[in-house]
Amino acid sequence: MTVRGVIGKLEKKLLVAGFALLFFSACASHGPILYPNDHLKTVGEERSRLDTQECERQAGEYVKSQAARDTAKSTAVGAAAGAVIGGAVGAVTGDLGRGAAAGAAGGGASGLLSGLFRGSKPSPTHMNYVDRCLREKGYEVIGWN
Repeated sequence: MTVRGVIGKLEKKLLVAGFALLFFSACASHGPILYPNDHLKTVGEERSRLDTQECERQAGEYVKSQAARDTAKSTAVGAAAGAVIGGAVGAVTGDLGRGAAAGAAGGGASGLLSGLFRGSKPSPTHMNYVDRCLREKGYEVIGWN
């Protein structure tokens, strides 16, 4: 098998792995875990879910997220690193331009997925806001999942 064939197969595997990572990270849910105190027992599961959603909404409006900026930076760094590595592989195989372009695409996709995965977790400030909001409503947050 030629070096180009190996690179082509590697690109396909990276693409499939990237989509799988994106799919599973999109399915992941992060939220507070409430201690079953008297207030939670009194209001019930449905009311606590609605109160949690309200606190999450308020936190989203009040706490400015940097997830988009971090994802863009991760994508750019990945693309640059991929272009360098791809260019080196392309120089060995005799097709510098194609190698650099393939490397940049793969590195950029990897950086994008990495940024999206990290961006799916709420920031510590967001979690603190939600914790305080719920505490003011009578709940006790014991952790996050």
